[in-house]
Amino acid sequence: MLTYTVYSEAGGVGKTTMAANLAVADARAGHDVLAIDMDPQEGSLSFLFDVADQRTDSEADSLVRHLVERPRGPFADLIETSEGVDVLPAHNSLEVLSKHLRRREEEAADFGENWNPNVQLLRVLKDAGVPSEYDTVIIDPPATADVKLYNALHATRNLVIPFEPSGKGQQSVEGLADLVTGLEDTLDINVGVLAAVPNRFKGTNDQEEMLKRLRAESYDIPVVFRERTSLLEGCWRKQCSAFKYIEEHRSRERDYELETLEQFEELAAHLRQTREQEATA
Repeated sequence: MLTYTVYSEAGGVGKTTMAANLAVADARAGHDVLAIDMDPQEGSLSFLFDVADQRTDSEADSLVRHLVERPRGPFADLIETSEGVDVLPAHNSLEVLSKHLRRREEEAADFGENWNPNVQLLRVLKDAGVPSEYDTVIIDPPATADVKLYNALHATRNLVIPFEPSGKGQQSVEGLADLVTGLEDTLDINVGVLAAVPNRFKGTNDQEEMLKRLRAESYDIPVVFRERTSLLEGCWRKQCSAFKYIEEHRSRERDYELETLEQFEELAAHLRQTREQEATA
């Protein structure tokens, strides 16, 4: 099973749109895909896939309830399907997930039990049979290193890092290497970086030089996404992937946008191939 977390410390680098379009690309390639939204922000994966109806319902079952072992129904009932992708929507209670997990950990300690708040998503997914039901699991956490990211990494053990090819973006990618090392030490797991993915590339000399330096530092950069503001803004406006937006909301095909779809497909296939090679190494 291919599992990864799409993460960047920097905001506004296209993290969520990349997660959504990689999920759709993998589904269109015939794979069973589960996309998990762990970002409590309104402009999240759940919004993009138009599955956020119960986000504010305090009585609804949610991933948070399952993480603290207080579910109101089976895990399967949490799943919504959009564009061939099974989506586990975010709920507003994710904003206070740390508090709920800490309280549950304290309760366990009172009974002399060990209860690790960082492995609860992994537990929930295993108990629900996700490893046997899906080919791909993609998690979209917020751009902060907190318990949501820790749970995502315990469940996936791999990162895909979108970044903007600028001075700030390079600092983010280079800083992420230190972050990964710190996370591995904190969580006592190995975390792989499947790919670093430049977004909003404009082809300047400085950007070309930056990519050259990153590749020299052994970052895997399989594709480079150029500036596609109109396309991606349309996706958010219509709440859909780039694939659906071009098929249903564009009056004519644009070659450069079709190229973007091909890049999402290429990247999805590359991530799967990379993981398979690592598994057999």
